[in-house]
Amino acid sequence: MTNGKESDGSEDAATLGVGLISVGWMGKLHTRAYQAIPVVYPELGLRPRLVHAADTAPDRAAYARDVLGYARASADYREVLADPEVDVVSICGPNHVHREIAVAAAEAGKPFWIEKPVGRSVAETAAVAAAAHAAGVETSVGYNYRGAPAVERIRELVADGTLGRITNVRSVFYCGYAAEPKGALSWRFRREFAGSGALGDLLSHVVDLVQYVVGPIREASSLLSTVYTERPVLPMGSGTHFAVIENGEMAPVENDDHVSALVRFADGPHTTGAVGTLEASRVIVGPQCGLAIEVYGTDGSASWNFERLNELQLCLGRGGPNVGYTTVLANASMGDYARFQPGPANSMGFDDLKVIEAKKFLTALAGGEQRNATIYDAHQDAEVLAAVAASAEDGRWHPVSTVPDAAYGRTPHVGASHA
Repeated sequence: MTNGKESDGSEDAATLGVGLISVGWMGKLHTRAYQAIPVVYPELGLRPRLVHAADTAPDRAAYARDVLGYARASADYREVLADPEVDVVSICGPNHVHREIAVAAAEAGKPFWIEKPVGRSVAETAAVAAAAHAAGVETSVGYNYRGAPAVERIRELVADGTLGRITNVRSVFYCGYAAEPKGALSWRFRREFAGSGALGDLLSHVVDLVQYVVGPIREASSLLSTVYTERPVLPMGSGTHFAVIENGEMAPVENDDHVSALVRFADGPHTTGAVGTLEASRVIVGPQCGLAIEVYGTDGSASWNFERLNELQLCLGRGGPNVGYTTVLANASMGDYARFQPGPANSMGFDDLKVIEAKKFLTALAGGEQRNATIYDAHQDAEVLAAVAASAEDGRWHPVSTVPDAAYGRTPHVGASHA
């Protein structure tokens, strides 16, 4: 980072050189999040500068330079990592390149913000975590739903005991992007490129969300299923996983469409004996981005669904004249809501959650509060997914291996150095 006086006479701000690897939808979101930091979080004293973007598609690389405003564009991600003006890197490519690029970023000494799942398997995720630990670089992972104001509020209600002892949790991610049987066989349906299906793509968000809000998962039992066993082929780099192809060549779907799991949580101050049901489907008809969490305790319960991002359903107490759920609108008392909107009923959106995610990453990078989703959290999430996958194979309960540095913002982790 460098310091320089802004030409408009503002206070000195640290200039942060940003590198981007893969210029798709998520790469654009990362870019806009960095650009919003000085406006939404001026107290950080950071001015991200778009330095270098890479994409194997020439038109996307040109877009990064000519439209997004990166100073340089390349076809090879290694050029971004070698650029001395790049201070942080966003890794937004498909799953099969995550391990290679993230390990290279760590070895280059570049802190990185990577999308999930970090690896196609727990072994790949562990390899990235080990590389980050060895290099002492800060990391952040794209579990953006953590930053929803209602989610932050439920987390508080669990932590301070307002809901009493947590008895059970239900969380689902119903996202019908593959509900159309003629939906294209994109890379997401092939093990070589995606690894698992709904398990890694969707249940990873569920697993991270419940561990962030409630606490660590220690045991899992599950089943997986594939609803549509063939789909029409989509060439790599063309279209998206929402594309529909009529009369196309058919090829096998190689991973899961649906996953259901039973879990047991680790005992904690308010979670002794807590259990949960987790579910994800990419072929559901109806919900479009239905990530939801319901937390039930002995003194109350709380419920939230991303499709109604700015609403929290809350019940406190077991009786009285107002028994049952009350709808609470997102407001300045919840998370970072006040950074984006002046008062209740002014809606936040998905892109705002990426800005919060960028802020958490950069705050940790500067040695501040550790509330970002770290690579160690992602490694713990992957251990849960591995237990779920193993249970689907043999029908048994499987213990979840513990990752020591996984903290979910509750205690500082020891994996990165802020020297």
